[in-house]
This record gives sequence, C-alpha cells and structure tokens, in this order.
Amino acid sequence: MKTEVYSWRLSPDLKTGLEREARRLNISLSAVLELASMDWLKKIAAANDSNDEQQGLHEAASKCLGTIESGDPLRSEKARLTVRERLARRHAR
Repeated sequence: MKTEVYSWRLSPDLKTGLEREARRLNISLSAVLELASMDWLKKIAAANDSNDEQQGLHEAASKCLGTIESGDPLRSEKARLTVRERLARRHAR
C-alpha cells in the first residue's frame, strides 16, 4: 500500500516523454515514475556492490603481493629474472 507522497518539478519535455511512455505502456504516470525510480535504485545498489566487491578483491590480493628489496638500481630491468630465480629456489626439490 502506497502511503508516501513526493512531488517535484520537471521540464515540460521530460513530463511529455513520461506521459507518452505511460500511455504507450497503458499504465499511470505515477507507475512510470515508480518503475524508473526502482530501476535507478537497483543500478545504484549494483554499482555499490560491484565497488564493494572490487575493494574486497583488492584487499585480498594485497595480502599476497610483496616487494623485492635488493638495493639494485637495475632491479626493475631484471625483475623477470629475479622472480623466476626466487620461484625456482622456492619450488626446488
């Protein structure tokens, strides 16, 4: 049961477009506005969920990431070789 009332001002073009869609769908203008509002809220919630999920992934990944400290000024140029050497030592049998 709808009990809340909210009013706002629209541009004439927007109002005309909303009324046209309401007639096309054979529903009231208030129903069109409610559908549009609900759709917008769902999109915002989905975007927030996605951002929260991304933040969680970043936090989880940051626990697995590290740095290579060597004092070598050419470290970035030799990173591939250094990482492979460390992996080979770690997984050597």
